[in-house]
Formats: sequence, C-alpha cells, structure tokens
Amino acid sequence: MRFLPVTTVLTVSLIGCTATLVSAQETFPSRVIRIVTPATGGGSDVLARMITPALTESLGQQVIVDNRGSLATELVAKAAPDGYTLLIDGSPLWLQPLFRKVGWSPLTDFAALTMAVSSPSMLVVHPSVPVKTLRELIALAKARPGEINYAAGSIGATPHLAGEQFKVMAGVNVVRVPYKGTGPGMIGLMGGEVEFMFPGAASAWNYVKQKRLKALAVCSLKPSALFPGVVTMTDSGLPGYESVSPQGVVAPAKTPAAVVARLHQELVKALNRAETKQRLGELGIEVVANTPEEFAVSMKNDTARTAKLIKDAGIRFE
Repeated sequence: MRFLPVTTVLTVSLIGCTATLVSAQETFPSRVIRIVTPATGGGSDVLARMITPALTESLGQQVIVDNRGSLATELVAKAAPDGYTLLIDGSPLWLQPLFRKVGWSPLTDFAALTMAVSSPSMLVVHPSVPVKTLRELIALAKARPGEINYAAGSIGATPHLAGEQFKVMAGVNVVRVPYKGTGPGMIGLMGGEVEFMFPGAASAWNYVKQKRLKALAVCSLKPSALFPGVVTMTDSGLPGYESVSPQGVVAPAKTPAAVVARLHQELVKALNRAETKQRLGELGIEVVANTPEEFAVSMKNDTARTAKLIKDAGIRFE
C-alpha cells in the first residue's frame, strides 16, 4: 500500500476545504432565507414585507418574514452565520444596551448589511401656542422655565430622547409629560394638554395639513422632500440637531464577506425599486440603502451620541 506524505495530505485537505467554501459561497443561496422582525405590524415588519417579493425574485429562493417579538434580536445573534437568517430592526437594536442588560452586543454579534430606510421626527406644537418658529419656542421656554410641557411615551423611545436632546441643546427647562405611547401623546397634544412633541413626521403630517398641529421643524439634518415647506432644526437655530428612526438589516457576525456582499447588493436593488420608494414615501419613510461600512459607522456614532445625551440629560432607566 502506498501512503502520501503528510504535507501532501494536508495540502490536498486544505485545497478540498477551500474548494468547498468557495463552492458554498458561489451557490448562495440554495434554500429559504428568513428575515426576522420584532413585531407583527411594526415598522420593520412592514418594510420586510415590502422587499421580500423583490428579494425572492432576484435571489431565486423564497424569502420569508418571521415575526419573533422580543426574541428576534437574540435569535439572530445566535443563528448560524450563513446568510439564511437576517434581522430587520430600528435603532433600538443598537441602543438597547444603553437602556437595559442584553445577552448580545450590537457591534460585535452582528454583521451590518445596510441601513435600509429612515424616517425623521417632527417638532409640532398645539395651534394655540403663540410661536411660529423654533427660535420663538426656545424664547418662550426661556421666558417661562418649567412651565412648557412636551409629550413623550416610554423612557428611551425616540420622542423622549428627542425632547431631552432639545432641552440640552437649547438650554431650556421644559417638562416631560409621560403618556402610554406616541398615539396617546398625540391625542394629548391635540387636546391642548401639552404644548409640543417630537412624534414621527409621518404620523404628525396629516394633522399638520389639517391645521390641528403646527409644524416648526423636521428633525433630519437635511430638508425632506416628503414634508415640503418644513425647515430643519439645524436651519432653525439648533445646528447639528437630529432625531430620526432608521431601520437596518443585519446578519449574524462572521457571515462570509461574499455572502454579505451579495445580500447587500440585492437589498439595495429591492429598496431602490420605484414602486418600493413610492410606497415608503407615502408612509413618510425615505430610502437610505447605504453600504455595510457606512451602516456600521452610523450605529457606532449613534450609540456614542445617545450615551452622551443620557449622561448630559441625567436620564435614568427603571
């Protein structure tokens, strides 16, 4: 019997393993891909259902939506890094560790694919409040410290963080009035229980057009074509102010680079379809579709910025 030298056997084995890996990447995908979302009917669920038909078509494999509630993030963090289990979630994904203990790290347990979409907050006031601009609201708040109230839902939610960011950057003493959610807060605002609020621009826009609320500014860094005539917070007197609600797509960490690249390519194509952008625009949502590198940097910067806000504003979580 003839034996190959050990070095030859190792070389052949390594070549075989490499060929297997290359083959696996070249044939991706070969089975169903699932996009996990936290909640049925939520923003991530709506987005996932909009893009899965296009992804199914372009990838040649069925792409399904899997709603897993509070278990969604941990499930994907622990899934096999093969590209067949993805997560769509908003900024709570990378900000959650600032608010509570979690069993995963947003920056090390996931591979960024793309920040898919973003929707800005909007500063709105009750029509009876005698201001027409952000500067006038700041002046009013400084003239009446501790007397001007804003509505917000749960601690750490976007309307709350937006209100606290306003307090810090404007140097005003305004009071948070807690509501059970954005919807009840909007009702309270329209009923005159509070003076202002930072809801999602999309949810506030119809009330603005109906004259039930006044829009002072949109909270994106640049003016939004979706909300014509509304200036930004930056252009209204608070340079650098931003409050947006993004939705991003991630895979488990250590997903092969070739698989990440393929998924990113197809996600961007699906998001930029004319019909998808139109439907999202009708909901007040703008397509971002940036690169994995840009998304990773954005998550890191947003986490650092929010951590600083929590410290500066003295926010405490129960």
